[in-house]
Amino acid sequence: MTDNKEIEELSYQLDDLTLTALACGDKNHQPVLCLHGYLDNAASFVPLMQQIEKENQSLSNRRIIALDWPGHGHSDHRSVGSHYHFFDYVSDLFDLFSHNNWQSIDIVAHSMGAMIASAFAAAFPEKVKSLTLIDSFGFICAPAEQATNQLRKGILSRVKTVKSSRTFTEEMAVKARLHVSDLTEEHAQLIVKRSLIEVTTKLNSAEAENNDSASYRWRSDPSLRTLSLYRLTLVQAQQLFSDIKCPLQLIYGDKGMEMVTTGLEDFSATVDNLTMTKLAGGHHVHMEQTEECSSLLRHFFSKIQTSV
Repeated sequence: MTDNKEIEELSYQLDDLTLTALACGDKNHQPVLCLHGYLDNAASFVPLMQQIEKENQSLSNRRIIALDWPGHGHSDHRSVGSHYHFFDYVSDLFDLFSHNNWQSIDIVAHSMGAMIASAFAAAFPEKVKSLTLIDSFGFICAPAEQATNQLRKGILSRVKTVKSSRTFTEEMAVKARLHVSDLTEEHAQLIVKRSLIEVTTKLNSAEAENNDSASYRWRSDPSLRTLSLYRLTLVQAQQLFSDIKCPLQLIYGDKGMEMVTTGLEDFSATVDNLTMTKLAGGHHVHMEQTEECSSLLRHFFSKIQTSV
């Protein structure tokens, strides 16, 4: 949940999956779909949504919808025995668009969400009006000769996956997230809070200073941590990326992921109509530079509207 009164909770029933989202803006306005990264959730777009609401007129004709991917945030986990294949997320997007009867809309996507959105825009160009990628460009690839080893590692990672019964405080969870990311504490708290579920089990004295402290477990599906059974080769990935025909915008941080630099080397020649902006910040630059990102989106959407 979010404490901001301008942001509301949504849910979508897609066959056997219920997907949740956070939204702001008039329900009658054209949607902008925001897609988060791996082990994040819809709350990673809350600072940007708050900035847009604060500016009032910046994207006044748009409704911002930030999705929780399956297994993330408050969305359902996939069924027992299922896994989180990359292209299944593309299928989830197709189902979401069909459910909402979305025709051609703008997508803003971060990290893993950007890769999924890129594949979706390539396969279903009629459904994507524009695509803004945040600190991500292209796809994660592997040489063809590594296919057997990737398959072996992926299957073995499934054997090791066990749901942890360990409980912890919210503070401990935030510290754990800060340890493996470049997030600020404020931003880590936003994402972590939506990633936790409270349990009734009391913490022991070794885990908490106060026995009255609330205890939590992760909401996210442990199966998310398994490895992919396969990777696209660079040639396959370039072919896929080359089929993105909509206007494409890249916003990335000067201290963000190295994959952006390598992605530009490997994929930028395959696309036309690319706009790039580097901002001061890390991998979650859209949380750090909300005013700049809001302005970039406004100008990008306006330019597209003018050219139509």
